[in-house]
Amino acid sequence: MDYRTYREKLQSQFPEPVLAFEPNEYEARLASIRRGMAKAGLDLLLLTEAGELCYLTGYTTFEVSVQCVLLVAADRTVLFVPAIEIGPAVYLSRVDEVIGYPWQAPEAVGSELAAQVRRTAGTPAPKIGFSPWAGSFRPGLLMALKNELDAARFVDFGTLIDRVRLVKSPAEMIYLAESAAITGAGLDAAATVIREGVVDHEIARAGASSMLEAGSEFMSMQPIVTTGARSGIIHTNHSGYKLARGDVVFTEFGAVRRRYTAPMMRTAVVGEASAEIREFHGVCLDVLSAVMSAARAGSSFASAARAGEAALAPIVDRAFFSGVFGYPVGAAFPPSWVAGSMFIATDNEAMLEENMVFHLPICLRKPGEFGVGFSETVRITATGAERITANTLSLEEIFL
Repeated sequence: MDYRTYREKLQSQFPEPVLAFEPNEYEARLASIRRGMAKAGLDLLLLTEAGELCYLTGYTTFEVSVQCVLLVAADRTVLFVPAIEIGPAVYLSRVDEVIGYPWQAPEAVGSELAAQVRRTAGTPAPKIGFSPWAGSFRPGLLMALKNELDAARFVDFGTLIDRVRLVKSPAEMIYLAESAAITGAGLDAAATVIREGVVDHEIARAGASSMLEAGSEFMSMQPIVTTGARSGIIHTNHSGYKLARGDVVFTEFGAVRRRYTAPMMRTAVVGEASAEIREFHGVCLDVLSAVMSAARAGSSFASAARAGEAALAPIVDRAFFSGVFGYPVGAAFPPSWVAGSMFIATDNEAMLEENMVFHLPICLRKPGEFGVGFSETVRITATGAERITANTLSLEEIFL
């Protein structure tokens, strides 16, 4: 059976896709995107990020390394996928057409995709929006398209998608709340096994097991557990280290419900925390509180970040901080639960709106010694950021 027959048989068995949201939710999202396209004078959007495809069509897969493209025109959507992805594309996505290509010959994709672009755009010289910053759009494919479509104009669509995705609907908030509850349970389960002599793998296992048992789907990032001096190094993870007295234990988890993640960070200490660890903890909570108070609808991303910077000032010369006080979360896939590029940072003067959702990853690291991190996933309101997660913001000292 070839992949075209496979598609036809699936379409006969599943004439309507299985979706996380009602069809009118997807229609509203597409309508917002198309208004942005019209304003920018775009004939077509080429989207390749798995989270964007899921957001606009429902398409979900655990295989995010292959090249998939969603073509969005004013009156049509086409999902262009390798043959092995036809199943989820038919079963789980709401589009006008699913087009497959032989996945074992990626070098031949350019001409086939170019043909779909011509047909979908409906003009011989389309203005095509794409993201030159998307890691999911292979440079070779972009070069092939530009060669095939010599009359087309390719332009950076900027934050068009990100701005729409930032504001969450009531239905999206339900999944985020479910994720938050499962994430919290995972952190609680992990905390119960923290003690001197335990290997960091066991902490991660306890958290992952709890979240999967409670209904988490495959996670966009696996549970993060760093201990001792390694907790002072950003983006390290569990690697067979045994806990010793005095070690900091940093945990960051994010359960998934319908691809929506509400992450949380938490920190504990095996034994008594030092005065400096307690100091870092206090500043961490001050930064989190300052950002949550300042992140109000109608204020800028930058103003919320500046409030965080002011709270960080007492230890700014001793602590490494990433510079990002918040990043968007929502529909996401591995390798990250970060959903977009609109960060709460001092160089972003965009305006916050009600029902935008961010993870506030406040982790302060003393290089080579320790890291202390606590975070919340929050919803923006007119009076500040409202918690979706419900973190225990205490620095637990464990004497078992």
